[in-house]
Amino acid sequence: MRVLRSCAAGLLPFLLATAVPAVALQVTPEADRFDCRSLEKEPVPQSALDWYELSLWAGHCYRYDAHAVRIGFDGVRTLVLSHEVSGGLEHGQVRFLDGPPMAVERRSRIGRLGWSGGSEAPATPNGIASSIASHYRLSLGEEERIANRRARRLDVSPLDSFRYGKRLWLDVDTGLTLKQSLLDETGRVVETFQLTVLERPRLHQGEVSVDAPREAPQDAWSPGWLPAGFLPQPVETRSGLHGSDVTHRLYSDGLSTFSVFVSPLDGIEPLAPGLHRLGVSHAVVRHRELGGSPRQVVVMGEMPPRVLLQVADTLNWEAADS
Repeated sequence: MRVLRSCAAGLLPFLLATAVPAVALQVTPEADRFDCRSLEKEPVPQSALDWYELSLWAGHCYRYDAHAVRIGFDGVRTLVLSHEVSGGLEHGQVRFLDGPPMAVERRSRIGRLGWSGGSEAPATPNGIASSIASHYRLSLGEEERIANRRARRLDVSPLDSFRYGKRLWLDVDTGLTLKQSLLDETGRVVETFQLTVLERPRLHQGEVSVDAPREAPQDAWSPGWLPAGFLPQPVETRSGLHGSDVTHRLYSDGLSTFSVFVSPLDGIEPLAPGLHRLGVSHAVVRHRELGGSPRQVVVMGEMPPRVLLQVADTLNWEAADS
């Protein structure tokens, strides 16, 4: 179960996540940093998409401490989290206060939406904001009160059945996400993550670095099918939690994310093939003959199970050039 546990832990930091976006927040593809002070000059967002883009930049630029609860299939868990910016790097920490001990610490820059290569690799917030309307419908709800703060509700509904929807409550003063609910393909809430206390949110008076464009790795396999809008993510996926023979890749449309693990079956303790539930996530395990050898394929994410099944069953192995 090491692969499943490592993937579940790897997805945790992502919690710390038809109109024209606000021009002042645009970052050119070649830019290597974003000045957080530009957020001070932004007018109040008028459209749902403007609110969503502001929330993405706020998540990178605000320093804060918070208490939160997560409500899901495994019950209610409480946690503390913090976000700092120093030397152009973000430093996020998440620590659960009950249940099995779990803590995640992450240092990062603003990511890019894709690998470098034949096309531009925009900074993640700009890339998401420019493409999200192709796959989701965004609409503004009423103002509410969350964590004793004014919040604007944002409904994000998928335009197809290949991804889940979300409901977000954004802090009116900062744009930070105070609460988010994940909705399955029937519209049922399957998980809620909510801040109960947001302490001392301060806008970083400086810049945050943007990841340098990265060349795509040369994998022997490739997905035979992906839902529209899903792109491979240029993130570091090597981990001591799984062996060097395990190839791990991450795919996202900007809101929904899933991981693919491919490893030789020889020399490992294989996982049971089939569909597994890990909290709100699902994992599909397949044992397949790929490249002339038996291999284990694991596809995991907060996605409709049939999507994960199709990704696992259509994985292609590409023979090396002779």
